[in-house]
Amino acid sequence: MRFASLGSGSEGNALLVQAGATCIMLDCGFGIAETVLRLARLGLSPEDVDAILITHEHEDHSGGVARFSGKFGIPVWMSCGSWRMLGDEFGAVTVNRIEGQQRFHIGDIDLTPYTVPHDAREPLQFVFGDGARRLGVLTDAGSITSRIRSVLDGCDALVLECNHDLEMLRNGRYPPSLKQRISSRLGHLANDEAAGLLSDIECGRLQHIVAAHLSRQNNTPDLARAALAGALNCALEWIGVADQDGGLDWREIG
Repeated sequence: MRFASLGSGSEGNALLVQAGATCIMLDCGFGIAETVLRLARLGLSPEDVDAILITHEHEDHSGGVARFSGKFGIPVWMSCGSWRMLGDEFGAVTVNRIEGQQRFHIGDIDLTPYTVPHDAREPLQFVFGDGARRLGVLTDAGSITSRIRSVLDGCDALVLECNHDLEMLRNGRYPPSLKQRISSRLGHLANDEAAGLLSDIECGRLQHIVAAHLSRQNNTPDLARAALAGALNCALEWIGVADQDGGLDWREIG
């Protein structure tokens, strides 16, 4: 199993997971041309994508999904809450609604959806598996719940939101209302909250840890790496970062 990011941040998000003959895109917050370009950087074309999962309705995660899936005939999966917010956009596209938090399969990939605290209608994040290895993804969560700890415990790889450094956010130029939204329990994870999660779960199997959804204004890759490396007692260089412009190249999970 392997994974890569087309880009991660408030201007657009998309993650690829590939196992066996199946390739799934998690979110698509870019336009058609930009998505095609970013896929090509990773050696893929739209025809290689078998399915698209949507985590929630916010534009940076869902803004390109309807047009991209419609143009290339790719089926989409989303929660019932996301469907209520986005369903009218999809026309003839096949949309599968995820009921609750039950595991399901798409081709060679096993999927475990789980709910997260975020200011969206019914946001979901996912753990991807191939029968032997598991990749856990957590972004767009304002706080850590017992369910999050449970589902991400013992993963072989993690893509973990490190949206902001709390001091940078407090001292930055955002208006108070936006600062409150970001730092609230329904907002986004700070570096130290992401690090705290790593301290609470079993990380002995981790082959990859990737910081994602970093704010350009309220965080830096160095600060995110330092927080996660401190929790894992590892070298800074071992922490990957999925950035807005370059994404993240393929990472193999052996």
